[in-house]
Amino acid sequence: MQKLSLVLITKNAASQLEPCLKSVRGVVDEIVVVDSGSVDATVALAERYGARIIHQDFLGFGPQKRLAVSLASHDWVLCLDADERLTPELAASIRTVLANPMYGAYRIARRNSFFGRYLRHGEGYPDWNIRLFDRRRANWTKDMVHEYVRSEGDLGTVAGDLLHDSAEEIGSYITKQNRYTDIQVDQLFKAGKRVGVGKLIASPLARFIRFYLFRSGWRDGVAGFAHIAIGSFFAFVKYAKLQERWRQHEVQQHR
Repeated sequence: MQKLSLVLITKNAASQLEPCLKSVRGVVDEIVVVDSGSVDATVALAERYGARIIHQDFLGFGPQKRLAVSLASHDWVLCLDADERLTPELAASIRTVLANPMYGAYRIARRNSFFGRYLRHGEGYPDWNIRLFDRRRANWTKDMVHEYVRSEGDLGTVAGDLLHDSAEEIGSYITKQNRYTDIQVDQLFKAGKRVGVGKLIASPLARFIRFYLFRSGWRDGVAGFAHIAIGSFFAFVKYAKLQERWRQHEVQQHR
């Protein structure tokens, strides 16, 4: 059986963290938490579950998660967010996989909660994520936001769902999406990326058609429509902000 480290990054996650930590009992051999300055009970709660706590100012999602992975005692890591938890089926499947790993990384189907229900279609499910991996063969990208695990070789799949129990109200969810677009625009601008009116119009429309129609998001009712509509709107916002950034840059260049 391979030894397994649970790796989390946190900040003010006390209201969500305990179900996550309870769900990994009997699955992981250690818990590593990299906290970026919580002022609530996050650290005390993690310590009650035997976690090793490391304090690190926030570096961006990708760099912060890479740091957390590097601090684990074991090469096999399970990376979760504080508002995620394993189903019993997923916990049992992870134990089975670690008895004889056939791949260096495994993807897991994440089921997202929105408007008080778990989405079963659209972009809400199955939201495939690589979360179980051997850090010698896979790791997080360095992206500041929308980071993901890049792996060498083929991927395995672990049976069972990872439940994403975000308790956000719609206002805070929108605020977070707006903040994410700011980070994305910074990256695109630094890379010299430009977009025209066609991209501004086509990107949100294509996203809505893909997830609402082709991926059957409509079957999740109002929750499915709202989830996909907000995502499509922020696809527009991201490129509108990028155009604005370039206009501001050009004005400054001509002064």
